[in-house]
Amino acid sequence: MQRYIIRRLIQGGIILFVLSITVFLLLRIAPGADPAIIKCGLSCTDEKLAALRDDLGLDNPYFPVDADLTNPPFVSFHRESQYWRWVRGLFDGSLGRDWNGAPVANELKARLPVTVELLIITFLVTVAIGVPFGIISAVNRNSPSDYGARFGAILGLAVPSFWVATLVILIPIQYWDYAPPLTKTIAFMDSPWDNLRQFVPPAIVLGAASAAGVMRLTRSSMLEVMRQDYIRTARSKGLRERLVIGRHALKNSIIPVVTVIGLQLVGLLGGAVIIESVFNLQGVGFYFLSALVRKDYQVVQTLTIYIGVAVVLMNLAVDVLYAWLDPRIRYT
Repeated sequence: MQRYIIRRLIQGGIILFVLSITVFLLLRIAPGADPAIIKCGLSCTDEKLAALRDDLGLDNPYFPVDADLTNPPFVSFHRESQYWRWVRGLFDGSLGRDWNGAPVANELKARLPVTVELLIITFLVTVAIGVPFGIISAVNRNSPSDYGARFGAILGLAVPSFWVATLVILIPIQYWDYAPPLTKTIAFMDSPWDNLRQFVPPAIVLGAASAAGVMRLTRSSMLEVMRQDYIRTARSKGLRERLVIGRHALKNSIIPVVTVIGLQLVGLLGGAVIIESVFNLQGVGFYFLSALVRKDYQVVQTLTIYIGVAVVLMNLAVDVLYAWLDPRIRYT
């Protein structure tokens, strides 16, 4: 297992390196105005624009190594290249400064608790809805409850989350004159009730599609397990149906569900970008979207790499957990 983990970490490092090169180049070749021009504004002068480009390091070469086959020694090194400047900030923890001049590390430290709380509540919503309804649907196959759960799952997968988020805000305002707090992000320790009023609606919207996918997978996995011989043996012994479902069927059918839930937890980061913007939650997702609109290279590159790290580590954790849940699985 240790050799497998080390090999996976090495593979993850290679993936992150390729990801860093890819996102670095895509941001710079993407169409749109130069970030220095965007920051300079309408009353921009050539002197001010040149100073901004120098401050942002946009005049520096892209990579630390530059090949020129016409002039010896044919290879030159640039210590202040844009890529090396960014990577150096990743390793020393400074992360540079964003478009407004604020340290990126401080901004992430302030915004990360908001996104983490949203993801935790979303994860609880996903598990609390997806797993129980999947079990109910499988146990009561081809019954009205099964049809209702399957219809709800298809609806949750089909409806766009941003559209549901908009309705969650507009309908209560229109008919009941109620809206969750939208002016500022409220910490849980400051006001637990207002904090939950602010975070639970976006968590439900964000977790609806994930819960639908978990529900469908739980149902299909349960149906497959319940056709096995050991389930019939447990019933023939006279065990209560609750014990047969909970102790035998659920324990073995939950393994693929755990895998999907772990992967969906990382995938929720992408959904948080839109949901945080709709509900005005000042988290990492809102920060990422704002930086992407104004082409803030430093922020977009850094957050993309951090999301990549989370994906690599979560995939590894899911594989290890999979082997722990099913002793028959061995990694070499």
